[in-house]
Amino acid sequence: MNYNKKTIRDVEVKGKKVLLRCDFNVPRDKQTGEIASDKRIVASLPTIKYLLENGAKVIACSHMGKPKGEFKKELSLAPVAKRLSEYLKMPVKFANDVAGEESAKLAADLKDGEIMLMENVRFNPGEEKNDPEFAKKLAAFGEIYVSDAFGTVHRAHASTAGVAKFLPAYAGFLVERELTVMGDAVDNPKRPLVAILGGAKVSDKIGVISSLIDKADTLIIGGGMAYTFLKSMGKNIGKSLLEEDKIEMAGEVMRKAAEKKIKFLLPVDIAIGDRFAPDCEKRIVDIDNIPDNWMGLDIGDKTIELFGDAVKDAGTVVWNGPMGVFEFPAFANGTKSLAKIISNSNALTIVGGGDSTAAVEQMGFADKITHISTGGGASLEFLEGRELPGIACLMDR
Repeated sequence: MNYNKKTIRDVEVKGKKVLLRCDFNVPRDKQTGEIASDKRIVASLPTIKYLLENGAKVIACSHMGKPKGEFKKELSLAPVAKRLSEYLKMPVKFANDVAGEESAKLAADLKDGEIMLMENVRFNPGEEKNDPEFAKKLAAFGEIYVSDAFGTVHRAHASTAGVAKFLPAYAGFLVERELTVMGDAVDNPKRPLVAILGGAKVSDKIGVISSLIDKADTLIIGGGMAYTFLKSMGKNIGKSLLEEDKIEMAGEVMRKAAEKKIKFLLPVDIAIGDRFAPDCEKRIVDIDNIPDNWMGLDIGDKTIELFGDAVKDAGTVVWNGPMGVFEFPAFANGTKSLAKIISNSNALTIVGGGDSTAAVEQMGFADKITHISTGGGASLEFLEGRELPGIACLMDR
């Protein structure tokens, strides 16, 4: 797949209506409805400001949550319009419908350098179905389509891919950066390339692991999925998370890594609990000494040192997924320690995935990371080498 796409720098936007797909899927406080984190709004600002400063009429759209084609007040984008207007220091006109009469009137009244936001596109059932009629209706709002929602480019939805059948499609700055930094990291990395994968299930990451075996110099596996690999080696893993149907596949991956002379690292000691609860009893044991009724919930100190040594010598580090049950404070040490080690590395560093990103940000290391990906599933599918519908639809250079 060609990731060298035309961007908004490649087109004259002055006086043009620009349909801009943003990722305003921000977390909201369940009690108050207030925006809990506006990082995604902030991430969209460079593209929005460029378009406005260059005289475009911006018709922004986004999804929020999973309303399943129905209006749900708690998933309205109205608070986003308010927050966005504060950052831009100008009014962001808000339409209470999705590509309806109110949206059409606001769009018709836009002057050069002005912006509006229409309501949550997923309130329309045609969005997730990539319905051609809905895509055409959305496309009618613009003369140019700009994709700046990397977190949704792995979805073939009306506003992420369908509209590009009716409009010339360009990348915004956020999408451009994701493609450039992540593309170089896996296709032309500064070596050694160290890939660290965590999270619960092998099945979620098997495609990425298989892809990275052909590219990485060192592959590190942590988190819940490590136990399926350990089981394939004949280890007793107690009640640790296990995907029985992936044991054989895990063994095959390790054999392939050995054939290609790729360093394949698994935990050598782990923090175990007597049950899956934040207040469970905790011990740290070597992987050969897991009691039958206990479960692995984090990596241990020897493993942190082992993984850390690999990172210290790296030219490029790609990290996706936690090393343990990050939401339990007693079992967050592995993920947090790795975040610190990666942030102190001299390598080009890329972090993606909710818990990995959260660890880096909670500990104040975000500014020490080369690139924090804005896409969870999208960044995984990118690393896997899959075609991303929301990227494939953009015009090639």
